[in-house]
Amino acid sequence: MDAVRAVAEPRRREILRLVWDEELSAGEIADRFDVTFGAVSQHLKVLRDAGLVTLRRDGKRRFYRADREGMGPLADYLASMWAARLDALAELAEAAEAAEAAERDEKSEGTTQ
Repeated sequence: MDAVRAVAEPRRREILRLVWDEELSAGEIADRFDVTFGAVSQHLKVLRDAGLVTLRRDGKRRFYRADREGMGPLADYLASMWAARLDALAELAEAAEAAEAAERDEKSEGTTQ
């Protein structure tokens, strides 16, 4: 499977996001999902076969990390997609905070009059 088709699946994109900046064990990755360990393991295999993650073994444990170099231009696309989502989330949080502050101000003005 090619890299673009591999990341078309939302759980695989989420796995990539989890291992983007840090190495995680297969168990740590699986703990973050509401599917079986076997399902996550299959997703990891697809990502590995597509060259999107690297695998390091330490005894019985397997550790995964995003292979940004192996992704080529796809790495820049994914990074910008996640950055845009974070920017949108930050904007929503700021708007909610401003709305709460305005509501507090209205309530405090109402009690002083």
